[in-house]
Amino acid sequence: MLDAMATADRILDAAERFVQTRGFNGFSYADIASELDVTKASLHYHFATKGDLGRALIVRYREVFVRLLSEIDDETKRATEKLARYVALYRAVLSDDRMCLCGMVAAEYATLPKAMQEEIRRFFSVNEEWLTSVIAGGVRAGDLDLRGGAALDAARLLIGALEGAMLVARTYKSVDRFDAAARRLLEDLAPAKRRRRAS
Repeated sequence: MLDAMATADRILDAAERFVQTRGFNGFSYADIASELDVTKASLHYHFATKGDLGRALIVRYREVFVRLLSEIDDETKRATEKLARYVALYRAVLSDDRMCLCGMVAAEYATLPKAMQEEIRRFFSVNEEWLTSVIAGGVRAGDLDLRGGAALDAARLLIGALEGAMLVARTYKSVDRFDAAARRLLEDLAPAKRRRRAS
């Protein structure tokens, strides 16, 4: 049983690398079989279809992300620090010359099986909910300023902007571009007095 679980994990690890660097439609079971030196029959034993593999990938990625968000909540109280650590999750992936797995598959959304589409939405919904809570708490504490906007809108803007910043930064092979965009996003949430000091 342990061997089967280990093999499934190795398959998921290899598939995750392929998705984060090539996209979901940019690799095949033959690529994974070659990478791991296993047969395609072995891959189909663990994941009957590529869609099953894709769904398992997104579920695992979301579960890891949720654990990381829980760690941020446990270890950090101020909203500004939570947001900085959230941005750092994206930066770490980009620094490894990869993209957010769910951002990559979202770009191929129309070509994906329904089960994968549903899991992509769950990933982004979890992120929106967490960010909305953090941002709303930061506004109440006086650490953040939405200037009359809604916390949910700010959360959606932050996710979309970070995903887009990753794409552009990877195009130029420049993490600095991502850093500059992320810094501006966080500065725009700062109270007016702090923004004036920063400028």
